[in-house]
Amino acid sequence: MKKTLTMCGVILLAAVMTAAQQNPSATSKDIQPAQSGLDEGAAKAMPTQHQHHGFMQEGMHHALAKGVKLETKVDEAARTITLRVGPMTLPAHTDHMKMPQPPDLIWTVPMDGWLLAYHPKLVDASGNAVPGTVLHHVAFWNENRADFLCPNKEEHIFGAGSEMTDWTEMPGYGYRVRKGFKIRVETMMYNPTQTSYDKTYLEVVIPYQDANDSASAARKNVYPAWMDVTSCGNSAYDLPAGKSEKTGTVTVKYDGVLLGVGGHLHDYGREVVLKDVSRKETVATLDAKVDEKGHLEAVPVKLFVQEGGYKFAAGDVLRVSAMYDNPTGRLLHDGAMGIAVGYFVAADDHKMAGLQRNTTRGHDMAGMTHDQ
Repeated sequence: MKKTLTMCGVILLAAVMTAAQQNPSATSKDIQPAQSGLDEGAAKAMPTQHQHHGFMQEGMHHALAKGVKLETKVDEAARTITLRVGPMTLPAHTDHMKMPQPPDLIWTVPMDGWLLAYHPKLVDASGNAVPGTVLHHVAFWNENRADFLCPNKEEHIFGAGSEMTDWTEMPGYGYRVRKGFKIRVETMMYNPTQTSYDKTYLEVVIPYQDANDSASAARKNVYPAWMDVTSCGNSAYDLPAGKSEKTGTVTVKYDGVLLGVGGHLHDYGREVVLKDVSRKETVATLDAKVDEKGHLEAVPVKLFVQEGGYKFAAGDVLRVSAMYDNPTGRLLHDGAMGIAVGYFVAADDHKMAGLQRNTTRGHDMAGMTHDQ
């Protein structure tokens, strides 16, 4: 029997919840601006309009939030990297289209090894918690590797929304990175609450394992699998009134296994279904949890680790469907997404080497438009 866990948001994949305790006396490097090819002078010269084009950013145009930077702190003793985006001013009752948005920022990976997990949170300048409600979404993109399902896209390695999904560690597995890899951080904020928040920061703590750590065993490489109802296009689409279903397909190009799968929907979402059309099997049916008004509270996760993973073969056609029930009586522009998200382990990892890019494709400057 496949083990099912119900959790908020995009995805939480873990065979075991690890309780890694950080050493309170550990020393760490001071927080420094991330190496993004963007100095302070360049930041002042950036345009006042910003256009997003990623899976999660839908080609929207926004005013550019001023003074937002990406800082990084490496704690070598605790083996964690903390990325911090901010400060951001979030007036009450401001939707994501009216909110000035942070520029796209670049983090340069400082080591060879594996990223093991992603722990996001929102805080103010004093370190006090800010509710996750104000995060529309954040997305990390590896500019040095193509997505294995949609090679027209960069590899989408992490995402979270207002549910502040915590991506925990899977023992024995990790996301392989090389020193110098460019990770683009796209952040979108809004504030539907009655409280304004000044100088807000998004922090993401990333445990890592250095490839030169002789005391630790090498890990199996995982590849994020984003299976979208818009196939390999932008994720957002217009949501019609009433009940609706949208379906997309993608073809697997490598033999391997899916360790687990979760889902991402927006308000009024009811269900995400992933099927292997070639095998005529349903991989997972993920029924959303919503409140009495249809606002999304959680999407479940299915894990296949105990069975050794759900096997995919090169050439398998996957179909993902998203069901919605919009009670507003009107079409909601860019009001829906339907994504099944999982971790894939290739049967022959050497075949994945072709996904790596030696140079990035026009995204080296943070805050610039990035057409894909």
